Amino acid sequence: MAHLELSRVVKRFDSTTILHGIDLQVEDGEFVVFVGPSGCGKSTLLRVISGLESPTSGDILIDSVNVNAVSAAHRGCAMVFQSYALYPHMTVYDNMAFGLENLGEDKLQIQAKVQSAAAQLRLQDLLQRKPTQLSGGQRQRVAIGRAIVRQPKLFLFDEPLSNLDAELRVSMRSELRELHARLKATMVYVTHDQVEAMTLADRIVVLRDGKIEQVGTPLALYNRPTNVFVAGFIGSPRMNFFPAEVLRQSAGSLLLPANAHTVGLRPEHVLLGEAGPLQYRVQQVEQMGSTSLLRGTLVGSASESQTPAHFEVVSNGQTSVKAGQTVRLSMPPAALHFFDEQGARLQELTS
Repeated sequence: MAHLELSRVVKRFDSTTILHGIDLQVEDGEFVVFVGPSGCGKSTLLRVISGLESPTSGDILIDSVNVNAVSAAHRGCAMVFQSYALYPHMTVYDNMAFGLENLGEDKLQIQAKVQSAAAQLRLQDLLQRKPTQLSGGQRQRVAIGRAIVRQPKLFLFDEPLSNLDAELRVSMRSELRELHARLKATMVYVTHDQVEAMTLADRIVVLRDGKIEQVGTPLALYNRPTNVFVAGFIGSPRMNFFPAEVLRQSAGSLLLPANAHTVGLRPEHVLLGEAGPLQYRVQQVEQMGSTSLLRGTLVGSASESQTPAHFEVVSNGQTSVKAGQTVRLSMPPAALHFFDEQGARLQELTS
């Protein structure tokens, strides 16, 4: 295990700044996930931690030791890539043993470490196969096994599941959670998939344009996003947003914060009901058995120009609502999120 500290980390490529003064601490044994849209700097930050890139300025400390000048090979980090990066001409065993052989470890020690990692990842029967004889999930387990045998201080994962199909991603997420529980290792994981972030992380780091927007537990980010960006990024389907004026005109009994500019409401918190204050024109209905997803627009007392282009509702169970209908919506006041004109979070309603 290891404690990781980033202090004012900046990374520039020529005149382009990718990371803008990142400050972060990852505790011993913690599973931290970097999440954000493409181009936000999350993979660059991981490469800076690993030593594959050098910071332009700032400090990287592992167990309180500054490693800025330490090479990637000697930093005590093991990286698992999206592309697996396996040697196609080598067996699974040789792929897992290769790094240890380069370090000059004893053959019996190498064998013991490879066998142990193979047992943890259910690869014992595959050790003599070549990567081309493996499924995508098996190849990813080999890549993870190659990291485990090094017994690193830090495990670094760069979108390791993005090449897998949906079913394999779900099973591999479960395997990664179990692996973290067994190893009790410090892990830093990069993904663009916020579902992966929510299901894997002890804490999530939300990045945008090379800056940290918010750090917190998955439920903290879901329940109390610090701004409109985080609110829209965390949660699936994404949060609905509409002007506060729509709510002021349609539900005048609600006392909104005076400087509320935007209201956020998650699709799963919207209620369909005859007495709801908002009118909703349904454009599409997706029946998924246990839930129904409705897509449409808000209509009513506020001008059409104020209403959002798309508004989604997740309803438990199956619905009789059809595309083309106009229905009423209500919303628990406690489920509303308020943001000012700059997109920053405001206090919730107290009653």
